[in-house]
Amino acid sequence: MDFTLSSLMRRRGKNAALIVVYVLIVSLLGSVMFFTHALRREATAVLSESPEIVVQRMTAGRHDLMPASYADGIRKIKGVAEVTPRLWGYYYDQLFGSNYTIMVPSDFRYGAGEIAVGEGVTRAAVTAEGNLMPFFGSNGKMTPFKIREVLPVETELISSDLILMSGQDFRALFSLEKDLFTDIAVSVRNPQEVLTVAGKIRSLFPDTRPILRDEIIRTYDAVFDWRSGILLVIFSGALLAFIIFSWDKASGLSPEERREIGILKATGWETSDIIQMKFWEGIMISGTSFLVGLILAYLHVFFASASLFEPVIKGWSVIYPKFRLIPFVSAYQVATLFFVTVVPYTVATIIPSWKAAVTDPDEVMRN
Repeated sequence: MDFTLSSLMRRRGKNAALIVVYVLIVSLLGSVMFFTHALRREATAVLSESPEIVVQRMTAGRHDLMPASYADGIRKIKGVAEVTPRLWGYYYDQLFGSNYTIMVPSDFRYGAGEIAVGEGVTRAAVTAEGNLMPFFGSNGKMTPFKIREVLPVETELISSDLILMSGQDFRALFSLEKDLFTDIAVSVRNPQEVLTVAGKIRSLFPDTRPILRDEIIRTYDAVFDWRSGILLVIFSGALLAFIIFSWDKASGLSPEERREIGILKATGWETSDIIQMKFWEGIMISGTSFLVGLILAYLHVFFASASLFEPVIKGWSVIYPKFRLIPFVSAYQVATLFFVTVVPYTVATIIPSWKAAVTDPDEVMRN
């Protein structure tokens, strides 16, 4: 082990540069992996509380408003536990260039002309609790709403761009008739019958599209996988450089390293001893780089909010939710990153050392 350390120190400049590049590669790959997986877990946790089925009415292939009679018909389907018509929509703030999500909760506790807003809305509209916020309705008239509450920071992942108001104000703002709703949330008594109930809804109302909760979760997974793939493509240049370096390492040793192996063989070292020494050299460099890169990736994602590539993963938006992801690193992630980065380099270190070790020492030193 002492000889291994002294061998590394003799080439400390080269090894230090190698470790820097190695750490950068591991930290970039680890950041993408940790951030994508953490966002996927957050989205799954949020969506797990959503209704099993969301029913939307389609007109000319687009989402359309649906009458209350659809809810009455769905309630009669066997297996349906609860049917909740919902009111929600989007509002574009021309003054600040922001899109807000407006929703009517079933238990809205404030009165007419009052709203509750997310933290992102207060940042985008430069306002605060107690202030008046103007809205221009579909009829062109301006209506001021008083901000009675700013939703807690803990909920910002889903409430950053959210505005809550009463059903009366919502209908007045968008000139919506009393018996029309945005969509219908359906809960099913037996989770095994979700597909059956969705099929019955589609048969009863052919112009509707039942959307299952599992389909939404799979869509989010696909989106996160696609966006993480974009980052990996962006970093492919660095990955390619690392692969080329590993291949160069496997193709042969430097004259200094070959001379060192020849001297060791001439002084009585066995081939197994040389391979073991080179193995530990590779483990020290790759292991150190892996641990440092892993720690930097963890700090970057869970303490710095992955600031280097946050917009790519989250998507384009004027209002970004500011939240800290719950730290979570699985053994599968660490193992995958380990086998992608550490194993190839270690193998690339051993193979040329073995070739030099089995060669006659005089020939090695002459070459």
